[in-house]
Amino acid sequence: MPAWLIVILCSAAAVALFVLGMSLTLMIKGHHIDSEISTNKNMQRLGIKCAVQETREADGSAECSDSHTLAGCSGNCGACDIEHKA
Repeated sequence: MPAWLIVILCSAAAVALFVLGMSLTLMIKGHHIDSEISTNKNMQRLGIKCAVQETREADGSAECSDSHTLAGCSGNCGACDIEHKA
């Protein structure tokens, strides 16, 4: 059996295992894995914040905390724009 065929079969098996694992997670939990910081309640409870939000709070370049709601950054990582657009 050629080496390239073994590599392709191994990669196809790895992708199949990944798809199977994600499907089982969806079937068992009943929802997709919530890895977004802005919508994951456990990350918010632990005080995990968006990297852009933490950087802005550290430099004081923008009021980007949970108590201030600005158009560019409201504690929501998806809303934090890197270019500081208002």
